[in-house]
Amino acid sequence: MDSVCETEGCGKPSKLRCPTCVKLGIPGSYFCSQECFKGSWKTHKGIHAIKMPAKNPNQTPQEALLSSSKWSGFPFSGPLRPWPVTPYRPVPEHIPRPDYAETGQPISEQQAKRVGKIRVLNDEEIEGMRVVGKLGRECLNVAAEACQAGVTTDEVDRLVHEAAIERECYPSPLNYYNFPKSLCTSVNEVICHGIPDTRPLENGDLCNCDITVYHRGFHGDLNETLFIGEVDEKSRHLTQIAYECLMKGIETVKPNAKFRDIGNAIQAHAHANGYSVVKSYCGHGINSLFHCAPNVPHYAGNKAAGIMKVGNTFTIEPMINAGSWRDVSWPDDWTAVTQDGKRSAQFEQTLLVTETGCDILTKRRDHDGLPWFMDRK
Repeated sequence: MDSVCETEGCGKPSKLRCPTCVKLGIPGSYFCSQECFKGSWKTHKGIHAIKMPAKNPNQTPQEALLSSSKWSGFPFSGPLRPWPVTPYRPVPEHIPRPDYAETGQPISEQQAKRVGKIRVLNDEEIEGMRVVGKLGRECLNVAAEACQAGVTTDEVDRLVHEAAIERECYPSPLNYYNFPKSLCTSVNEVICHGIPDTRPLENGDLCNCDITVYHRGFHGDLNETLFIGEVDEKSRHLTQIAYECLMKGIETVKPNAKFRDIGNAIQAHAHANGYSVVKSYCGHGINSLFHCAPNVPHYAGNKAAGIMKVGNTFTIEPMINAGSWRDVSWPDDWTAVTQDGKRSAQFEQTLLVTETGCDILTKRRDHDGLPWFMDRK
């Protein structure tokens, strides 16, 4: 017998089941439409509590998280575990924001993707990119100063969030496809898109801080891998080579160069030093849109389209792994980790193609532009 909608008085043939009931193994829970499901929610959700195990008062918040239906039984590839995430931090109304800030959906980006055109910016737009690149760098400097053993990545997020607002910037990651925080913090085996949480950083960690800010209509994007306390020699070497891979890629940037050739330079240097290059994530165009054409893969033999022109702005951001290049995703739908649990390091800059090569719009303004990890050798 076919199932029917369980909304009182409906009785139509069912087309969907409550996803929470499916996860919890609760039988039935059929509905004919989203409208019926939503209309029954207030009474229906009560059966979830019946099936849920009682909270253990002796559990820490992290233990409770790991025993939840989302995380219980997940085969982590390395030693890192998620910790509780604090609530969304609001942005004052007077701060201009991108189109996804309220809905989570970057409509203008999605529309531009269908066209795939690589924009050439005019002088006014280039000046906007220079300004936002400088402001993004200032926010990353705040994160780098804060990243110490005992400090949570959530605290780093708070400081970066406030630094962005002080500079009249919107923190671009916030609510981008519903991302819950103002920067990405990727620790140890996390490749990218780590969500800041309440785990204190530990002596010996690597922590990548990936920051983008939106200011007066433009985005500026950069990241660095930082040393937390005394880091082992293998992690130091991995980080050094990851930075060198970025610079090898930047050296290829000039008018009429092919975007696909960036990956050749990066992979050659990574492989020569015994490391692998992540293939699942790439650099991207950036301007008034957070992510747009061109795609900039970091591995050799890619088929990226396009020739560099004066006025193009884009990122290079190679992710270099100590072991396999392959990645897996955590159940939070964001955190990407190495398949084998070994460490990963990454650096990123936003670039402008010029007549003679390129300008690094997000470069560090002191220490000869060298990254923060070199201060802590």
